[in-house]
Amino acid sequence: MYATPHSRRIGVALGSGAARGWAHIGVLQELADAGIEPDIVCGTSIGALVGAAYVNDSLAALDTWVRKLTRRDVVRYMNIDLFGRGGLATLDRLLGILRRIVGDAEIEGLPKPFAAVATSLGTGHEIWIEQGGLLDAIRASAALPGLFTPVRHDGQWLVDGGLVNPVPVSVCRALGADIVIAVDLNTGLVGRHLRDGEPAAEPVEAQREDLLQALGLVGLAGQVTATLRKGTDSLIGQLRSGHPEMPHLFEVLAGALNIMQDRITRSRMAGEPPDVLLMPRLKHLALLEFDRAVEAIEEGRASVHRMLPALENVLGPA
Repeated sequence: MYATPHSRRIGVALGSGAARGWAHIGVLQELADAGIEPDIVCGTSIGALVGAAYVNDSLAALDTWVRKLTRRDVVRYMNIDLFGRGGLATLDRLLGILRRIVGDAEIEGLPKPFAAVATSLGTGHEIWIEQGGLLDAIRASAALPGLFTPVRHDGQWLVDGGLVNPVPVSVCRALGADIVIAVDLNTGLVGRHLRDGEPAAEPVEAQREDLLQALGLVGLAGQVTATLRKGTDSLIGQLRSGHPEMPHLFEVLAGALNIMQDRITRSRMAGEPPDVLLMPRLKHLALLEFDRAVEAIEEGRASVHRMLPALENVLGPA
């Protein structure tokens, strides 16, 4: 165990990043192997999910489950409906699975302080969820705008916390952390989803695959619902007609999210720097490629290994 002078409390801030967030599992595992045990855990979006599993002693179970995820599973766990209210999908099926794996303890009864970050859709304020059920906190923190439906919580509609605080260093400090280890999953993502000079004359089936590819669901166009196929074909007509090189809807969505989170992360951490910043190299993963958990977890481990000298400098020798 690393020695922290005067019993200083260690906080870990687990950032947003959709499928790249499985790297948090590897980060926490590698920290444990190095003898580093966070006292305070805060997470945004996917970081809230992995952080919740950690503080509820379910990280090993989550690791086992995500390693087995397939592309078919990713679609099956989401209720996709392009004409739904508030978002393209709901997470009800997935939450049923997470209830068994992560558990649904009350946050205030957990052995470590924990907070999930969400955003108030009505006010734009940053909301720290420190009480109530873990699953409710996860669902609100991970409600990616436009993709997943917002969540009603304490009289407010909440969406993804990555809109306001992608890497919640400030929350860790507020909860009493003296040393903060932050995990930024969004480094190098700007421009990741744009394609240059692509020919316009593609079959509809191939174009539908393109629309799904930006979400990490490529290859599944024939397996999703008729409603989704109809909606994507309509969108193809709108986006491709007369604009052969125009990026498609999900490219725009993913690209905008990447730009927003990159800029907000830079701004927040300039004013609220962590003591150690971990940056897993995962820009090649698409938004919903949750089936690529093994490589994300291993890169999470690698990001800790690369920063062991910095960790030792801050925490003291093991």
